[in-house]
Amino acid sequence: MLDLIVIITVKDTADVPAVADALTRMRPMCLAEPGCVSWEALHSEDDPRRFTLVERWETRELWDAHGDLDAIQQVYLPEILPRVDREVHVSRRL
Repeated sequence: MLDLIVIITVKDTADVPAVADALTRMRPMCLAEPGCVSWEALHSEDDPRRFTLVERWETRELWDAHGDLDAIQQVYLPEILPRVDREVHVSRRL
């Protein structure tokens, strides 16, 4: 299993609703992809510009392949990435 934590900070507060909408649309797309065990987007109550993605993939190879599929290519890259700063943390459970 591969666990992934992605911390996203929206650069301009005016873009928060668009990023939230795009993340909401990504969820069913990601969950339908091969190897996606779980995919959650959390919105911070303390900082409205901050989102945390919590993902679990069967293998690193399937997560890598996720980058070529619709959720990333049609939503994340054009609608989210230009509006945010992000930290990607490939993680493992203790």
